[in-house]
Amino acid sequence: MKTMTTPMNTLLIQPGHLTLEQLQAIHAGGVQLTLPEASRADIQASQLVVQRAADGDAPVYGVNTGFGKLANQRISKEQLATLQLNLIRSHSVGVGEPLAPAIMRIMLVLKAASLARGYSGVRQVVVDTLLAVFNAGLVPYVPSQGSVGASGDLAPLAHMTLALLGEGEMLVNGQRVPAGPALQEAGITPLTLGPKEGLALINGTQTSTALALHALISFEPVLESALVIGALTVDAARGSDGPFDPRIHELRGQPGQIDVAQYYRALLKGSAIRDSHLDGDDRVQDPYSLRCQPQVVGACLDQLRHGAVVLVREANAVTDNPLVFAEDGAMVSGGNFHAEPVALAADGMALAIAEVGAIAERRIAMLIDSGVSRLQPFLTADAGLNSGFMIAHVTAAALASENKSLAHPASVDSLPTSANQEDHVSMATFGARRLQAMISNTATILGIELLACAQGIEFLRPLKSSPALEAAHALLRETTPAMHVDRYLAPDIEHATQLVREGRLSPLFRALPGLPALWVAV
Repeated sequence: MKTMTTPMNTLLIQPGHLTLEQLQAIHAGGVQLTLPEASRADIQASQLVVQRAADGDAPVYGVNTGFGKLANQRISKEQLATLQLNLIRSHSVGVGEPLAPAIMRIMLVLKAASLARGYSGVRQVVVDTLLAVFNAGLVPYVPSQGSVGASGDLAPLAHMTLALLGEGEMLVNGQRVPAGPALQEAGITPLTLGPKEGLALINGTQTSTALALHALISFEPVLESALVIGALTVDAARGSDGPFDPRIHELRGQPGQIDVAQYYRALLKGSAIRDSHLDGDDRVQDPYSLRCQPQVVGACLDQLRHGAVVLVREANAVTDNPLVFAEDGAMVSGGNFHAEPVALAADGMALAIAEVGAIAERRIAMLIDSGVSRLQPFLTADAGLNSGFMIAHVTAAALASENKSLAHPASVDSLPTSANQEDHVSMATFGARRLQAMISNTATILGIELLACAQGIEFLRPLKSSPALEAAHALLRETTPAMHVDRYLAPDIEHATQLVREGRLSPLFRALPGLPALWVAV
């Protein structure tokens, strides 16, 4: 294994002041991280408090006692190092597929930034090792299942820590390899744990927060694509842009709705298709899936923006236990490791992701229904001999229905653990992890809609849509021709979905002048 030698940007991270922009850069990779020198004093001050507790005779949770239900068990001074090592080994019980490298990058940084705030009582070498692993491009092998999102993301963080100790595994080119040799080749000395350090490393919400941030960042290009595709469908169905009139949305006052209406006005500006039916169109109102897009997608945007605020707060939080307050030498047990804020944010994100897909599925249904869209039945010129988009819509409906089940809130499904010591848990880790399946489903629904609305535009030629929407149509046509007769459609769906997932439509949205950013004031 070789460490990365290509030039990379260096990012100074201020503990407690990580921004969403920095988290996006960390998620993407290609950066090296440093901490400000000032953080060293804070780390040292809290570590001295823990060391005094370890040298003393009073029982202090996590320093010289057992854990959880075993907190009343005293541990001798000679066994304190073994206590921390046993904690990591016994808690490394995760199962399932490994967490993706992008998620692990965020996990490593969130844990380092949290410990560096100086309320956890660890030595500087713990923070330095976390950053060294990140900067070397190493990815700890961490199974994705096994955390209930309370008392910390114990199992996944234990696997991460075990890799830092040289006992666990790393993920290299998709393969599991022993962590010890990987650390050695990168020139990193395996970590040896001091008092409380194992507990500080595995207590916390860094896994659930990283999973939720991964979903937020992954969904951004999908949401941008949804706006472009939704606008193209308006033109394909010869819908009205009247419902996007800013006066309507100002009267309601919902910020996401106001912004989404502005996005649609900008995307549709200059459409000759719209100009063609300004007069003489006998339709009074469009279906909700067209005219209520600002209300629906705008509400989803508000949920996602709220989720972004919560997750950035949590990314900067100190969430282990007990916490160390160096100013008065106190160590106080609490419950910051309970991931309820992340769980509720993830549940809100799940609803938003599902609804973006649900209204897209309804737009596809509208496009293939000649009684509503006035396009050819099932978007084919010779319906009957050809089925057109009939069953492509069925696929979209199946995925939208699947998302309904996945959107069930995870946060209300607490199960007590640790012999009822941890009697209410958040389930945030699953709540955030399940978002990836939902994003995939929604992206595919949008890919199908892109094919359908582009086909609808073909029937309106030689009229053209707006410049932005014509560019989206042309991008699709680079790989996917119009469907004049029935053909093998699954590869087309894959190509269109790839455009959505990879953010190929995003530059068309972002190039529009004067629009508010999706994630504002985060």
